[in-house]
Amino acid sequence: MSHSLTATDVGTASTTDAEPEETQASPPEPPPRRARRRLPLRMLHAWQLYVLLAPALVYLIVFKYWPMYGAQIAFRDYNPVDGFFWSRWVGLDHFVAFVTSFQFERLVANTLTINTVGLLVAFPVPIILALIVNQLPSERFKRMTQTVLYAPSFISVVVIVGMIHLLFSPSSGMVNHAISLLGGEPIFFMGTPEWFRPLYIGSDIWQNAGFSMIIYLAALTAIDPSLHEAARMDGANRFQRIRHIDIPGILPVITILFILAVGNIFNLGFEKVYLMQTDLNLPTSEVINTYVYKTGLQNAQFSYSAAIGLFNSVLNLLLLLTFNWVAKKANQSSLW
Repeated sequence: MSHSLTATDVGTASTTDAEPEETQASPPEPPPRRARRRLPLRMLHAWQLYVLLAPALVYLIVFKYWPMYGAQIAFRDYNPVDGFFWSRWVGLDHFVAFVTSFQFERLVANTLTINTVGLLVAFPVPIILALIVNQLPSERFKRMTQTVLYAPSFISVVVIVGMIHLLFSPSSGMVNHAISLLGGEPIFFMGTPEWFRPLYIGSDIWQNAGFSMIIYLAALTAIDPSLHEAARMDGANRFQRIRHIDIPGILPVITILFILAVGNIFNLGFEKVYLMQTDLNLPTSEVINTYVYKTGLQNAQFSYSAAIGLFNSVLNLLLLLTFNWVAKKANQSSLW
């Protein structure tokens, strides 16, 4: 029997060997028409999910997006009788008036100082608390500690300010009694401008640190326990495991919350600041939000106060975009 191959056989064999390559390189078949449904049909197919989503969408539209229609009064000399469209258009006059006013520097400085110092001091506290609570050996004691730290977040702001007034009262306050027993002179905390910021930031940490701690504890539970077991077998102590496992594990959450906090740095809480204000501590307690309230509602300067509020929101947005861009450039977690 002859084992020689003719040219025809070689060509046939080459064609046969090449067929699988051509088959692999061929484009996939288009999906059937049933898989390419139109959007209304897909929404109708999953209507239960859209029903659950509808209340949230309605809330956003009614309370977040629709009020933006009224932001145009910042560019008008608004008169409630004339309405939005018939009030005189003044452009950026109110923004210029606020930036050139003698109170602009003081308001921006007070807002930035309280929020920046509060961010630098208060932001690490819940992280430290979460790392400590996560290392507690007893589950029962851990739950009790979480409850004690989380409980102040349920207390009303009005009650918190009332407690501050009682504790730091110059005549009957517990703090001034302790100062007197130690040989010092009582301090009028609520009437001294220098003490407003420490009282505000300290009470804010006490009230809100526990709530933020829960977020970091939830992130810590997502860390694989086998990492701790392997590190323990390699001889790593508790602090080394916190440094090399826990902190890198919650770093994306820390980055996201820090970006959100920076993006809200000009939006200092109005209620607590306004309740803690007195005529004597106004040089350090008057911030942008309280000034907007006083000029807009008490003095009826609607357009001027709307311009200040819009200016404040734009600054927050710019800070949010800037720090989100910095986080992306640093290869860290970002909002988008």
